[in-house]
Amino acid sequence: MSPPVAVAIALPLLLALVVAGLGIYSRVTAGPDTGPLTLAPLPAPQAGSAGCDALVAALPAELPGDAAPLEPRELDPAAPGARAWAAEPEPVVLRCGTERPPELGPSSPLIVVNGVDWLPLPTPEGALSTTYAVVDRDVYLELTAPAETGPGPLQAVSDAVVAQLPARPVQVR
Repeated sequence: MSPPVAVAIALPLLLALVVAGLGIYSRVTAGPDTGPLTLAPLPAPQAGSAGCDALVAALPAELPGDAAPLEPRELDPAAPGARAWAAEPEPVVLRCGTERPPELGPSSPLIVVNGVDWLPLPTPEGALSTTYAVVDRDVYLELTAPAETGPGPLQAVSDAVVAQLPARPVQVR
């Protein structure tokens, strides 16, 4: 193969590798998506309740995260009783006024965070986040967060729940 032919073949391959490398680099260093977020539909019959309104108003603008504070994300369209924060690999999402979790029963494994009973919900295979449901208040709420954010989102939301929603015994059926 003559040198001009080898160069003609090698240059486009080299260019493709450089472009791919730059794309990977920008994706890795870009940080979490901060643009408007569209939430998947989820039944939340009490999302517009006074309790949810008070809770959403009491939530901090930023949530604590392991690496850095989690910035709020706009919801488009806006959803009553819902908030979201930018995180990697997926956003942190809170939905207030959701339905009673069908997984809640007499032997459900609850975790207590800052005085709030949370039920870990089953995680679908391949999911990047875990969802927890508050089960000891007049309204149910769910918080979905990736493990990479650490315990900060659960703690901050628990503090707002304690401040705005009175505790009640867990209703197991």
